[in-house]
Amino acid sequence: MNHQFIEKNLGVMIILIVIAVSFGGAIEIIPLMFQKVISEPIKGLKPLTALQLEGRDIYIREGCNVCHSQMIRPLRAEVERYGHYSVAGELVYNHPFLWGSKRTGPDLARVGGLYSDDWHRAHLYNPRAVVPESNMPAYPWLFEDILDGEITADKLAALRVVGVPYTDEDIAGAKAMVAGRTEAEALIDYLQQLGLLIKARR
Repeated sequence: MNHQFIEKNLGVMIILIVIAVSFGGAIEIIPLMFQKVISEPIKGLKPLTALQLEGRDIYIREGCNVCHSQMIRPLRAEVERYGHYSVAGELVYNHPFLWGSKRTGPDLARVGGLYSDDWHRAHLYNPRAVVPESNMPAYPWLFEDILDGEITADKLAALRVVGVPYTDEDIAGAKAMVAGRTEAEALIDYLQQLGLLIKARR
């Protein structure tokens, strides 16, 4: 069989492409499935609290992950700017993971503890008040919208099914932890925990 036969027969070419891509993908993906470093949490890792989980959902809903990655690549420039490079074990409880590589704004993998809650409030309400050159939109409604926590327990229970170690007490107390809090509080609580464990270990 020569290449001219393949090039003139679209069906044959598609089948061969699918076989080649499947084989290459299997070689890349299958070995990772058996490496503990990919699926084993780093020492001391705890799942997000109910309030942090709601904050993460708000972070996704508002599209924050479109402009801010949560993945520091093992390149000198990134490590010097943001801190230790990201490892899979620090985010094994995140579903879906938010690594990404698109950065309109800075990476947020290690933002926890860098700024006060007041700074985050000011930044969310009017980003240019604290970063004049920012092109991030303002999010004033986050300070008005109140969480009721009606489905928070269900979220924790669903995550427990896929391996996140939430206890019965975590699930039972989820609504009380969230109800009455603003969306801004939840988002800030989520941002403040990002990367704190890695920082403590370095």
